[in-house]
Amino acid sequence: MQVIIKETTTVYPSSPPFTHDHVLTLSHLDTDRNLDITFRYFRAYVNKTNTNSDPLHVIKAAFSTTLNHYYPLAATLRRRASDDRYELHCIPGKGAPVVHATVEGTLSSFNYLDDAEDKNLENLVPDWDPKDVLENPFVIQVTVFGCGGFVVGAAVHHALNDGMGGSLFFNAMAELARGAETISVEPVWDRSKLLGPREPARLGFPVEQFFRLDKGFSPYAQSGELVEKWCFDMKEEWLNRLKGLLAERTGSKFTTFEALGAYIWRARVKASGVPGDEKVKFAYIINVRRLVKPALPQGYWGNGCVPMFAQILAKDLVEQPIWETAELIKKSKFNATDEYVRSYIDFQELHYHEGITAGKGVSGFTDWRHIGHSTVDFGWGGPVTVLPLTRNLLGGTEPTYILPYSSANEEKVDGFKVLVHLPEKAMPEFKAEMEKFFKMDFGFSPL
Repeated sequence: MQVIIKETTTVYPSSPPFTHDHVLTLSHLDTDRNLDITFRYFRAYVNKTNTNSDPLHVIKAAFSTTLNHYYPLAATLRRRASDDRYELHCIPGKGAPVVHATVEGTLSSFNYLDDAEDKNLENLVPDWDPKDVLENPFVIQVTVFGCGGFVVGAAVHHALNDGMGGSLFFNAMAELARGAETISVEPVWDRSKLLGPREPARLGFPVEQFFRLDKGFSPYAQSGELVEKWCFDMKEEWLNRLKGLLAERTGSKFTTFEALGAYIWRARVKASGVPGDEKVKFAYIINVRRLVKPALPQGYWGNGCVPMFAQILAKDLVEQPIWETAELIKKSKFNATDEYVRSYIDFQELHYHEGITAGKGVSGFTDWRHIGHSTVDFGWGGPVTVLPLTRNLLGGTEPTYILPYSSANEEKVDGFKVLVHLPEKAMPEFKAEMEKFFKMDFGFSPL
């Protein structure tokens, strides 16, 4: 697949949203050092019913109007001298870049971009130089295919928003693209007020047990090891068998995330050869928008998630029964309280300058099946494929994504797909462990 970049233009708000320079402060969740990354992903759309409309023109026009409401997306990120945290500098007349690209082939000839291992997919999303990212922390790329289908790729600095906040923006833009006169949910800022530290900052929950203070440690520093991607199918039959066996052993019910996460976490730690006395972490995020008291407003589009952890020594993870690992993940969810969130924010306030890190051995897991991406309809229906392209996640560089099948692949309705990143040298053993899963050989029997 050859992606041809035609031009890059700047889209400005359709009417000036403000008239003077000003600075917007971010929350302590926005400025979390683990979120000092650019998140890249895309949505692919077929064009069967709206062939007379130019998707590039429609999206740029809708983007221009949406920037009246979400003008911070056209701001500039700068570090504050007093504490080194990011803040947004808003300047009248500034816009955001939109890249126009084309591909001669059809979406169907590329399997609707459902092959997550295809390295060419990287070219469907802008890949800005780190310095340019701060100047333009939000960039869109519209790639039009020969069939009339198109892809909307986005590169956004994570300090601006999380996945749900991004969905709020894109759904607003999609409403306008479909002809709405205004957006149905107005965005809410007030980030430092709604998710700021308490006075005085205090730790009512011992969040420090999951972190270390090391200003010299970079969680996203490249080790030099080649990292391989593997995307495989996950059938409900296999999951139901595993969850049934776990229930027989423990008397408890487990979610797909808990059961599958436990198996994959053990398999990847075993395959990676982590020293037995090293602590390893299963990291995931929870949405706190309704968890905190008071709940965040509907239009809050900043980072509204916090990391959660299950942790254990590597040798114990590999040796203990799989149901104990599933229970460990399940129990970690009990920590998800307002106090945990407030203590996490206060920990950022107290120790940000010392360098907060989850350390080595972090395995990041995230489920993209219910995050709201599929609702973004610019007038051609929802996306047939949604795919993340970012490796840096939750303080680790080898994430596991649970992803829905492309809706264009009608034969694949049972289950979902899993995208795993691992060092190349560890992948053969990991695949061998997963082959056991596919054969429903989980290493234990029912009672």
